[in-house]
Amino acid sequence: MRPILLLFAAAMLLPAPLAADAKRLPKNQQEIQLSFAPLVRQVAPGVVNIYTRRVTQQQARSPIFDDPVFRRFFGDGPLQGAPRQRIQQSLGSGVIVDRRGLVVTNNHVIEGAEEITVALHDRREFDAELVLADPRTDLAVLRIDPKGSKLTALDLMDSDDLEVGDLVLAIGNPFGVGQTVTSGIVSALGRTMVGTSDTQSFIQTDAAINPGNSGGALITMDGRVAGINTAIFSRTGGSHGIGFAIPANLVASVLHAAQAGHGVQRPWLGASGQSVTSELAQSLGLERPGGVLVNTVVRDSPAARAGLRPGDVVLAVNGKEVFDPRGLKFRIVTRNIGETVALDVFRKGTRRQVSLPLLAPPENPPREQIELSGNQPLAGALVANLSPALAEELGLDEGASGVIVLDVARGSPAQRFRVRPGDVILSVNGADVGRTRDLQVMLNGEPGARGWAIRLERRGQVITLAVR
Repeated sequence: MRPILLLFAAAMLLPAPLAADAKRLPKNQQEIQLSFAPLVRQVAPGVVNIYTRRVTQQQARSPIFDDPVFRRFFGDGPLQGAPRQRIQQSLGSGVIVDRRGLVVTNNHVIEGAEEITVALHDRREFDAELVLADPRTDLAVLRIDPKGSKLTALDLMDSDDLEVGDLVLAIGNPFGVGQTVTSGIVSALGRTMVGTSDTQSFIQTDAAINPGNSGGALITMDGRVAGINTAIFSRTGGSHGIGFAIPANLVASVLHAAQAGHGVQRPWLGASGQSVTSELAQSLGLERPGGVLVNTVVRDSPAARAGLRPGDVVLAVNGKEVFDPRGLKFRIVTRNIGETVALDVFRKGTRRQVSLPLLAPPENPPREQIELSGNQPLAGALVANLSPALAEELGLDEGASGVIVLDVARGSPAQRFRVRPGDVILSVNGADVGRTRDLQVMLNGEPGARGWAIRLERRGQVITLAVR
């Protein structure tokens, strides 16, 4: 489990959902004294504890090796002991979402685990198998075999129906003390700057969430799962009343992929842009900041088919406002491939609506992975052609193109020259790189009179690798 940012919550079930206009404040002392106990009794069995184990190798080491003078003369290796095996254990929470044994949790709870155990509310324990892990959303789906016994499964709500101020409960196992219920409200919606993923639009809550709660459910008063708790803002590792949950609509898309037996397939927009600041809003003629200013549109992409142009401002998706590129991406990826969504677009002073077809990103050009070799600086690097599909898989800008480094072999020339996975190779000795095969031919030739000059793009910055 992540040491600082983690959460957990619980799910609950009551009678039929309340209509939006049925929400009201308590009117008297008796109503204030109402209890959540009936709700907790019904939904607590749907929240589970998850325990993981993995074996790691740990080098036996004497404290004397921390002395730089000793290390200067004897180095790090010869006098150290043989590696020893160490068992790492972690805990988290999960939510049963299918009576046949499907459990949703956070990916970081089970990442790297060799053994996964799910403990139910009634203390029964089951070995779990991993059905689907999606690091991009920090979600994972497990399966347990209940052996014919009944499980309490919790329903996912349409998280678009959630409102700021709604009461919520969180049920989890903070710090391993046992199942715990906390209450609070929805503090905010659409939080996109948490930083754990590029496909997130988090629910913020003040219900107490602590390490060990990760993977639990945030529950509304009608007993449905509003979200899966995944992170907290904390300077101490404990709860400060600012917790974040992955909305149920995004959970549903990952669960659908697991039930269908394939990986997560996300629709793509085929355009990139930036948030509209107050200065941009004024220059564009918008009444207030909001939306995403389109900077580029990929040829033959869904955005191009919808008629989007650079300079357009996307204000809403299916009537739901967007305020930054992450929020726009969230609205797209929570829909299914094959559907059509309506975009509200501001163009040259007028507001219009366009239909965006949701398509799978194509793998064009084919990735054509090659491990570079030979007597040249990039030997040992595994490279591939960027396509919309690979860019989506790697979490890159949808319009990214060129040749990207996927991996670097340990001890290789590429590692010695500090080439990193994610680097995009732009040119070799002044010649632009288009495909992996072109790059291979360039590197197999003779270096220039001054050696090699290789231009790379790394996180938006262009750097030059000069090797004489």
